[in-house]
This record gives sequence, C-alpha cells and structure tokens, in this order.
Amino acid sequence: MQSKVLILDFGSQVTKLIARNIRELNVYCEIIPYNSSLEKIKSMNAECLILSGSPASIHDKKPPLFDKRILDDNMPILGICYGAQLISHIFKSNVKRSKIREFGPSKLIKFKNNKILQGIKNRSVSWMSHGDTIITLGSKLQILAKSEFGSIALYKHKNKNIYGTQFHPEVVHTAFGKKFLANFIFLISFCKNNWKPGKLIRRKTLEIKELVGKNRVISAISGGVDSSVSSVLVARAIGTKLNSFIVDTGLMRKNEVKLILPNLKELGVNPKIINASKLFFMRLKGVTNPEKKRKIIGKTFIELFEKEAKRTKADFLVQGTLYPDVIESVSISGPSSVIKSHHNVGGLPKNMRLSLVEPLRDLFKDEVRVLGKSLGIEKDLIGRHPFPGPGLAIRILGEVTQERVKILQEADDIYTRILKEKKLYDQIWQAFCVLIPIKTVGVMGDERTYENTIAVRAVNSTDGMTASWSRIPYDILDLISSEIINSVKGINKVVFDISNKPPSTIEWE
Repeated sequence: MQSKVLILDFGSQVTKLIARNIRELNVYCEIIPYNSSLEKIKSMNAECLILSGSPASIHDKKPPLFDKRILDDNMPILGICYGAQLISHIFKSNVKRSKIREFGPSKLIKFKNNKILQGIKNRSVSWMSHGDTIITLGSKLQILAKSEFGSIALYKHKNKNIYGTQFHPEVVHTAFGKKFLANFIFLISFCKNNWKPGKLIRRKTLEIKELVGKNRVISAISGGVDSSVSSVLVARAIGTKLNSFIVDTGLMRKNEVKLILPNLKELGVNPKIINASKLFFMRLKGVTNPEKKRKIIGKTFIELFEKEAKRTKADFLVQGTLYPDVIESVSISGPSSVIKSHHNVGGLPKNMRLSLVEPLRDLFKDEVRVLGKSLGIEKDLIGRHPFPGPGLAIRILGEVTQERVKILQEADDIYTRILKEKKLYDQIWQAFCVLIPIKTVGVMGDERTYENTIAVRAVNSTDGMTASWSRIPYDILDLISSEIINSVKGINKVVFDISNKPPSTIEWE
C-alpha cells in the first residue's frame, strides 16, 4: 500500500515546497484545506499530518483554525511556523507577537536527543521567518532545540508524536531541512518510500477515461513541456477521441512548431496547426499592462478552443496546469496572497462551455519530466526549459509588436544555442531573454546607435516556487552579449539579471 502524508494548508506561499521535499523522498504527499475535518483526514488513510505556515497570526480576530480533535488522535503531527504556534497555543503555551520579526539564518542549538534530530549536527543552520514567537511552553510540551538567539525552535509533546518547529525545514536555506523531514516521515511516522512519478501512467489514464467517458477532447499544445506531456498522456488514455492543435500565436519561440511536431506524431498526437498570429497581435495592440496581456491571451485562447471544440464536437479541454500554477494564482485554502494569474488558471471565463482535463495539476515540473520520459517523449522536448503560457508577450516590457517579437526570438535563440554548446543548458532550470524597449545610446563602427536592451535571465530552481540566479561564467556571458549585439538588429546593449525569487519573480511580467 502506498504511504501518504497530508499537509493542512494554512495559506503559506511555500506550502508546496513541503510537498515537493516529501515527494523527493519518494513518499506521496497531498495538500488539503486547513479546516478539513478529522473524519475527512482519517478517510484518506495517511501515515502522518503536517500543518503548514501562514501569513496569518494566532492573534488575529479570526485566525485560521484546524479541527482540534486531530490532536487527540494517534497520528504523528508536525507543525511548521504558524502550525507550531497554533499547536503550542492549544496546549497552553505563551505565544506573543514579536516586536522584531525573526527572519533569516539561525543556528539550531539542540537541548534533547530525539529521533527527529537524528543525524543532524548541533549548531546547523536553519531558516527563521515568523512574526509571532513561542515564549514558554505548556506543561505537556518540552523543548528539543532553541535558536542561537534563545527562542524556542523545536518542541515535542511529552507523550505523543506531536512536534512543532519555528524554523522552516522546507526551504533550501535550512541546511538540514530534508534530513529533518525524512526523520519525521520515516523514523517517527514509518512511511515507506514507494512513490514514483513514472508509475503514474496507469492511474492517470484510468482517471482520464473515467472523467471523459464517451465524450471528445481537445488539447492545445504550446511547445512547452506541460502541454506536450498532458496531450500525450490523454492520447494514451482515449486515442482518437482527442483532437490536438497548435495555436501559432506569433508569440512562440523561434521555429517552435517545426521542433515539436515529429516526436508528438510518433506518440499518437497529430496536431492541427492554426495560424492566429494576426488575431493576437491585433488584440494586444497598445496594451502595456502585464495582467491585461495575460487576460487577453487567455481569453483569445479559449475562444479558439471553443471554436475548435464546436468543430470537433468536443466537451473537454486539456490543460497543462501544475501545482505551482495553482498556488500562485489562488490559494487552495484561503489566507495566502495571489502573486500573478496564469492564463491556464486565472484567465478562464466563468461561462466557458468546455470542462477541463488537468492530468498534471497535482505534479511539480520535474515530476512531469519523469512522467514524460516514461511516456516516450524525447529528451530534447521534455528537457526544455519552462515556457510561460502567454509566450513572449510577457517577456517584452510594454506593448507587444511583431517587430519586437522577432528581435526577442532571434536573441533568445542565440542565447539558448550558446548555453547548449557550452554544456550549460541542462545545468540551468530556466534561461531566457527579455526585451526592454527603452532605447539607449551605443556605438557600432563609426556610427552612433540608439537601440533597445536585452536582459539575459538564468535561474536555478526545483519547482519555480523559489529560485536563485545562475552563475554563468563571465567569458560565456561575454560571448552571449557579443553575438546578440552583433547579430540582432535593434539591440545595442545586453544586461544580466542577478535577482532571486523571492523577492523577484522569475519572469519579468
């Protein structure tokens, strides 16, 4: 039987990172709303429960609360940040608002030996990010560790497998984070590491068959990993009942359609090509607001979907929605903040006639790649860097025009080619160019130029929820800059983006 970990989501922007870390340990993990009942939780047959962090405070007028009966059950529980504060508060601890937020690295000082700290060295670096602080513990709880600044960092119930931590084991800044989660999952909760994304094909195909029934389905393939994998998976499940098409928006990467067609056809997906670039450029004319761009593109996509659905008599639309798409568009449980809308999540009209098939909605990007490999999709396709649904429209600051798209396509193609030639492409999670249509003075030969700027972006990440900028060697950056400026008319300056997420996002719009 497959082991399962449940996470009660209190709205933290990094809840998905907890799930991501657990799945990397080959244990299935599912996120459910914080107010799920004890009956609902027990019916899901999980080995343990994790309570996430939250932007909320237990001192709010109406703080998010969980079913307290959970604490009377024998299921192992781990509270993280807000979850730890809430559990400790229920057990009569003193939790106060901090005058100064504890944010940043802190060495963990161990007070007691416990299985959850097995193999973790004293004074290892943890990451704190909380406004409330546990001052003293109730009589049923005991301290396992403190931060180097003296605050309670980790506690345990004296008689039950209930733990609470004020540091965040799910973020990469906590040096021992994955080991800590592994100890809780394997040594305390006795989970088995029997979750493999590649084994999902049979379950996913059965789910798709059950959902679709005898109805017909359409899928739009953007050239990205997600739409390609989801379309191949649906084709595997329902065969000729799937009608696929590629909307050439004019906003795709250079030679996109030619690159993706051969492998898709080999796997039973033979998409129709719809040239709609004139329509997209017309609707984007004069539009500079990033959210408006996304909404316009999403709405236009859906109109084309529905037109194709009517032609093919389809009732379902395939979407390559992933876990991070959902959490960044709208919280599944309430108190988190929307970062940005994704056209495949937030841009769908309420009166859309088509029902959705979203076979990847519970997966992270690297899990999608594992699934794609198992489906027989070529490495060059599933290994491609993430590409946004709205395409190059959100990599051009301001108005989107055909001329600007052409400039960006050429620069991006040069950038990608050089990274591949220098064996860096597969080491970087996502790399792309951004066109900044603000003209600056330059000199080429004996002539003065007044042209645009290209920003080069490269980040390392596991799922897109957090990212750090990639350290590309200076000599390669020099080569990239020189070739773009010399080869792409309209560019006389190249800059390198060295910002992390957070506080920045990966995309510029």
